[in-house]
Amino acid sequence: MLTLRLLVPEQGRLVPTKGAILLFGKNRLQHFPDAWVQCGRFTGTDKARIFDHIEIHSHLPGCVEEIMNFLKKHAMRGADFSEIRRKDVWSIPLPLLREAIINALVHADYSHQGAPVRVAFFDNRIEVESPGILVPGMTVEAMKRGVSNLRNRVIARVFRELKLIEQWGSGVSRIFREAREHGLPEPTIEEIGMHLRLTVYLKSQAATETGAAMLTSDQSHSSSTQQDPVSRLESRLESRLESALAARVVLLLDNKAAGKAELASLMGQKAVSGALHRQIRLLLDRHLIEMTLPDKPNSRFQQYRLTKEGVTVVTETKKALG
Repeated sequence: MLTLRLLVPEQGRLVPTKGAILLFGKNRLQHFPDAWVQCGRFTGTDKARIFDHIEIHSHLPGCVEEIMNFLKKHAMRGADFSEIRRKDVWSIPLPLLREAIINALVHADYSHQGAPVRVAFFDNRIEVESPGILVPGMTVEAMKRGVSNLRNRVIARVFRELKLIEQWGSGVSRIFREAREHGLPEPTIEEIGMHLRLTVYLKSQAATETGAAMLTSDQSHSSSTQQDPVSRLESRLESRLESALAARVVLLLDNKAAGKAELASLMGQKAVSGALHRQIRLLLDRHLIEMTLPDKPNSRFQQYRLTKEGVTVVTETKKALG
């Protein structure tokens, strides 16, 4: 923790740094009241009509997945069966957006008041806005070339240790490169007041489930890509549970009881992630799943299964899909 500058010695004792409080502090918002994230899905191309919104107050590393889950919730997903293993195909460029979100969280100026990080999802674009303008001497063109001038060194170092950042200064240049590779319009970076906004333009207007209408596979994908029943069910559950990870857990437990390690393995994870821990807790709190050994919550033999309420949610969702 000393090496990562999460703790520093002061007057004979160890105290957390500002970066440590922002990253992991239990009372973070007391010191930095605007260190949170606001996400909104708007119908159309302006902010006149809001369809859905959430406020995320998790620790900064956990914010990444929660923001991505919100974007996935309002994007269309199909499945590509052209290869041996099924691959999800999304209507929005997820890797590019992930880089934009991480860049905003790492470089935001958290000393600003009344200005959280904002992610706005419109029909034709997604805007990622963070408080604080470019640091002195930095330009947009320099950022595109991979020049890095860190505002929050502790946050950046921890994000790199968590494998959220691959290489210093590569995030912005990778965003522009991936936009070109996906055939998208070039993203824009602009300073608006005391904020920095990165706009990712979508290839076509992104669909959201505002009613019964959904894009069919031939409207949104090539002949080798289609929406299979499992994907449709998972998408509907994701919308209902407000989390792609929670939807996947519920679907896996619809077949049989399983422990955290088995769930992680079935989802292709090498270890149980913090995000999986959080979603299991939320599903327990909502009484959608239960422990098989409720008297021994920390037992290594602990497994989870759907409750009656959880079975009802899955059954109702299947009926809605016909």
